[in-house]
Amino acid sequence: MFLEPHFKGQRSGWIEVICGSMFSGKTEELLRRLRRAQYAYQKILVIKPAKDTRYDTLNLVSHDSNHMPSLTVEKARDILVLSEGHSVIGIDEAQFFDNELISIVQELAFKGVRVIIAGLDMDYLGKPFGPMPGLLAVAEYITKVHAICVHCGNLATHSYRLSTESDLILLGAKDIYEPRCRVCYHEGAMFDFHSQETSIEG
Repeated sequence: MFLEPHFKGQRSGWIEVICGSMFSGKTEELLRRLRRAQYAYQKILVIKPAKDTRYDTLNLVSHDSNHMPSLTVEKARDILVLSEGHSVIGIDEAQFFDNELISIVQELAFKGVRVIIAGLDMDYLGKPFGPMPGLLAVAEYITKVHAICVHCGNLATHSYRLSTESDLILLGAKDIYEPRCRVCYHEGAMFDFHSQETSIEG
């Protein structure tokens, strides 16, 4: 399926958001669009949050080990300084940024920049994650990608945490998370809840 939006008649910059659960191919799709921009000789900038230290500090790396040179930033505001002279900006793991990212990407779009954002739309509790709801609201183009539920084979929309850690941000891959459909996610959540009740009563 061809996921990239059509831009005929676009008069200014714009915002694209790629969202979904873990292992749904968000970063892969981001990298694909950025490479197409490179082939068109557009000057690109790749950004990821400093919190994301899972694979590489100098490259944006997907779960399938595809990569592209990137810069890490602490705050969304830092992106403005780095953006000068670039016509396409890719931002990965947007859920880890502060809410100012919403106004920052709009400012970039007004300047004529194409901003491509990838991020988790829900956290491990199944709730909207960080600035993602606001980014989805202001974006011209939205692509929701899906993983495959490891339990039933249906489309997965949720990131199920296998660990008992309760911190909202817990970096990890298949050792800590697995993609699940809505039903299998909630069945797992209910099982965890009842297991906790049993351990407390015991």
